[in-house]
Amino acid sequence: MSRQIMMSVAAALLTTQVSAQSVELSAPGAPDDVVDLLRASSLSVSASAEGETDPQNFVAAARADYRTLLTALYSAGYYAGEIGITLDGTQAANIAPLAAPRAIQTIQIDVTTGPQFIFGKASITPVTSATTLPDAFATGQPAKSAEISNAVSVAISDWRDAGHAKAAPAGQQITARHSQNVLDATVQIAPGPQLTFGEVTINGSRRIRETAIRRIAGIPVGRTYNPDDIDQAAARLRKTGAFNSAAFIEADDIGPNNTLPITLELQEAKLRRLGVGIELSTIEGLRGSIYWLHRNALGGAERFQIEGKVAGIGGDTGGIDYSLTTSLGIPAVLTTRTDFLATATISREDEPAYLVDKVTVEAALTREIGDDKSTSAGVGLLAAREVTDAGTREYILLTFPLSGQIDRRDDVANAKDGYYLNLDITPFVGLRGSANGGRIFADARAYKSFGDDDRFTFAARSQIGSLLGASSNTLPADFQFFSGGGGTVRGQGYKSLGITDATGTTGGLSFVGAQLEARVDVTETIGVVGFVDYGFVGPTSTPFEDGDWHSGAGLGLRYNTGIGPIRLDVATPTSGDDAFGSAQLYIGIGQSF
Repeated sequence: MSRQIMMSVAAALLTTQVSAQSVELSAPGAPDDVVDLLRASSLSVSASAEGETDPQNFVAAARADYRTLLTALYSAGYYAGEIGITLDGTQAANIAPLAAPRAIQTIQIDVTTGPQFIFGKASITPVTSATTLPDAFATGQPAKSAEISNAVSVAISDWRDAGHAKAAPAGQQITARHSQNVLDATVQIAPGPQLTFGEVTINGSRRIRETAIRRIAGIPVGRTYNPDDIDQAAARLRKTGAFNSAAFIEADDIGPNNTLPITLELQEAKLRRLGVGIELSTIEGLRGSIYWLHRNALGGAERFQIEGKVAGIGGDTGGIDYSLTTSLGIPAVLTTRTDFLATATISREDEPAYLVDKVTVEAALTREIGDDKSTSAGVGLLAAREVTDAGTREYILLTFPLSGQIDRRDDVANAKDGYYLNLDITPFVGLRGSANGGRIFADARAYKSFGDDDRFTFAARSQIGSLLGASSNTLPADFQFFSGGGGTVRGQGYKSLGITDATGTTGGLSFVGAQLEARVDVTETIGVVGFVDYGFVGPTSTPFEDGDWHSGAGLGLRYNTGIGPIRLDVATPTSGDDAFGSAQLYIGIGQSF
């Protein structure tokens, strides 16, 4: 009896097993891009590629493909197409949805596209005075349905930009003239009234004051509606780090006096965060950092952070450097785009040419200009004790740091396109033990990718700096310029290029650096890099004047992670007495620039 049961079960399994031997799609005479579109749209093709075996699912996919393939043809401008789908010779449309055969061997999809239609009449009305409809939606152009949708989206977007938040299509007339292979498309738009921002309701705020949220968001209640204001407000809230998400939801109905009520849905982030970082170099040794962050220190999305850094452990860089920094950032002071940051730092820099113990306090305001530009201005007080070959001295400086930045990189940690520009200018007044002067430093980076999936990337960086004032012996040693090691010239010794005179070794009063990298993605996670670095240090404030230069080159390996690529570079000097005579190793997280 048990043997008979087992044989019956095996027979049942064999009779219900499905094997879709092939899904064939044929579209004779169709352009390759249309064939690719049809394949990508077919549910049957997708089911086969995903290893589907259930006959019932194949029947459902085939029956649905009549519509999906017809929609694909319309999107490409073909309105007289014919579609046939057979399952082992039987039209899918003739198979009842719940009457699938027990086995399917072949699914055949035959598509006759017919002629491609062109637009006859192509009209969307009314539109704003600023609206320019896409060139592809015009008389004589291929009548792709996607171009109609795109043109309608442009018209609606322009009405919303003009304050008509409820603009929507009000009607359409689409007529295919098959005898002429022409499609006439007329769409009517209902702009609705021009609206102003109305009441903003906040949901999801548990620990952060609503007054602070409204200040940071800066929704201009009473002003003419503009969707950009909403996008920028959400971006400002997310930038504080206090929120995992910030979404503005427009009311379905218009409020009193043509206002638009809005609901802000928030999800607050965890209050505290602990982070660590580490880098390793055969010359510079081990560099580590740890920080503790509170995202809502005073109840208004203020960021309070304590960070400790240590560098030079086991390296050949003079000694161990360390710093301890506390900072408090307050968003949206004075204006919604202006942030305040106060910092206090105690540090020791034990470098080959100097030893500096320093205490610094600084306060600055940062102003955003658009989405990718910012400026900063501040004031600081610096007290230091410095030991160099020239002796020991103590000094106090009053500093006025200024900076400007443009960041148009597509990815800060692993840029493939765009550029980055930064300019720092720091005038300083010697209150005791130092001359007056100023430090200028500029950093420019550019990225360009090409090839399949942007596999090849060229990255270039240029740096230039100048220290203005009296001689190097009267200016802070850590304000001066050195070259060599990670960040300047890989392969050369850490800060090995400076200025040597009768009093010993000092930094230069000018600096020029250049780095060029060719990056190749071998796989989605593995990449290789070839690079060349160049550095110049001069004894005067004028770059390229009476100075020395050195260079290095090497190869690198990248392993892409969710937080940026893990970097491993091997470099050798290409100038000097040790040219090609040694190799240095650098390990870190993120691209070198």
